[in-house]
Amino acid sequence: MIKEINESLKPLTNQLINHTLYKKINTPEQLQIFMEHHVFAVWDFMSLLTALQEILTKTTNPWLPVGDPETRYLINEIVLAEETDINIHVERQSHFEMYLDAMEAAGANKGKIGDFLMQVTHGTDIFLVIATSNLPISIKQFLKHTFEVVYSRESHKIASAFTFGREGLIPGMFTAIIEKVQKNFPEDDLSLFKYYFDRHIELDGDEHGPMAFKMVEDLCGDNKRKWEEVKQTAEKSLESRIELWDGIEAEIEAKTQHQYA
Repeated sequence: MIKEINESLKPLTNQLINHTLYKKINTPEQLQIFMEHHVFAVWDFMSLLTALQEILTKTTNPWLPVGDPETRYLINEIVLAEETDINIHVERQSHFEMYLDAMEAAGANKGKIGDFLMQVTHGTDIFLVIATSNLPISIKQFLKHTFEVVYSRESHKIASAFTFGREGLIPGMFTAIIEKVQKNFPEDDLSLFKYYFDRHIELDGDEHGPMAFKMVEDLCGDNKRKWEEVKQTAEKSLESRIELWDGIEAEIEAKTQHQYA
């Protein structure tokens, strides 16, 4: 079924890999806009991952072995890499923190993500925090979709968003982005930004991606309803990412037109 779903998702994945956004990232200011939006996807990815960790492994006491050992290994392996990977300075750091450092080095504004996370810290309902924030609608819908999947508490749906919407998609999509950046900014110090992307391409393409597809298979088994819900969730996740990319492109175009008006 994995092969069939990937085949059915090709129009959406191709749309993302060949999105016209990448052609619009031609100046440091345009790259900054991209990073200021994309950082929210870097952050909310961790909620998908920890939702799987909560459901598929035992994180409370007293401990007992839960579920399939291979699935437990996959989740714990990814959590380890995402929360405490080796950064460019050979120090332990989460990928989210790496991205924040890359934003700072590139001159991107961390104000929006900082303010939002402050509200998350003090808020009681993530959907209320999202709705009342002053974030662009494209970011709001992206976050709303992620947390709707997270709070479904249905492991196969969360695994679908995680696998088809993130792990299986990232190598191709990130390669398209990093090639554009390396072409347009060869002289700029974007080493932290490039390191973050290269690290994800390496981990997700070689290790985590294939393991994540296996996890979806194990969670669905022969259950046709679950497989159909996996497909639907995957489609919505990719559509949500396209809308996020459309929003970034629209802001870049608007600010570029204003600059030269």
